[in-house]
Amino acid sequence: MNTKRFALKTIAACVLAAGALGIAQAQTKLKWAHVYETSEPFHKYSVWAGEEIKKRTNGKYEVQVFPASSLGKEADINQGLTLGTVDIILSGASFAGRTYAPLAVSYFPFIFRDAEHQLKYATSDVFKELAKGYDDKSGNHITALTYYGARHVTSSAARPVAKPEDMKGLKIRVPDAPAYLAFPKALGANPTPIAFAEVYLALQNGTVDAQENPLPTIEAKKFFEVQKNISLTGHIVDSLLTIVSGQLWGKLSADEKKIFTEVMQEAAEKTGREIIASEARLVEEFKKKGNNVMTVDKGAFREAVLKSTKPTDHGYRQQDYDRITAIK
Repeated sequence: MNTKRFALKTIAACVLAAGALGIAQAQTKLKWAHVYETSEPFHKYSVWAGEEIKKRTNGKYEVQVFPASSLGKEADINQGLTLGTVDIILSGASFAGRTYAPLAVSYFPFIFRDAEHQLKYATSDVFKELAKGYDDKSGNHITALTYYGARHVTSSAARPVAKPEDMKGLKIRVPDAPAYLAFPKALGANPTPIAFAEVYLALQNGTVDAQENPLPTIEAKKFFEVQKNISLTGHIVDSLLTIVSGQLWGKLSADEKKIFTEVMQEAAEKTGREIIASEARLVEEFKKKGNNVMTVDKGAFREAVLKSTKPTDHGYRQQDYDRITAIK
């Protein structure tokens, strides 16, 4: 009898162990990578999205977020989607545009009037069409577009930028992507691509005179410490894409795809609203820190740029540019 009880207990324990193993195997760990600091909303809401995905899939997916280029520079993490080293990334459309060039038209200077214009673009038919073009070409899938901020020029004390002519000969750091070159090149500046993680040092040691980024990024990366002047050019209203690897997207059920999309779009909305709020307060904060914050004639910069370059010069389609600028 004791032997029989022992055998039954042993069988029950094996069944429980097998069940536990099945649960453990069912959980999938995912890597979400980006190049932004842990203090920034891009990281905060990536972590939030990971927690929401875990909650809404009943623990099936465990998302670990890797910030601040810890899994590589922006070009690396884009490549990682194909190599299978990352599952989800936040990335600029200019980098995704290396795979499907028309997508990067949103980085053309002065294409957007302001943040609200870009947020309308994020839900527009033209964005959906461009995103599908990228999906078809890359095999990956774009789920959301996040407002990143209006990009402004910062420069050393010796090189203030108050008017378009002041850009001539300026050695300015830009991201290593073709879309960002249009603005400085059109104004006679000398664009110098440097990896994001290396920009502070390059500004500090004078490798470059200037850089351009939104105000929240200038704060998070502490560029204001090594750049006296901040010129409110607003030349590019920037965005980030949330991209899921094709390998992962292909494994998700229809319900899971819906959850991932809804969560990532909610995260994009929350991030964008926080960035817009921080842009509104940072002008005065930089002034208090002793920076020379200059309100410039954006119309003069826009006219000078568009006189020298057009979307088709950079591989973009004129019809996409026209449709985006027409969004009301």
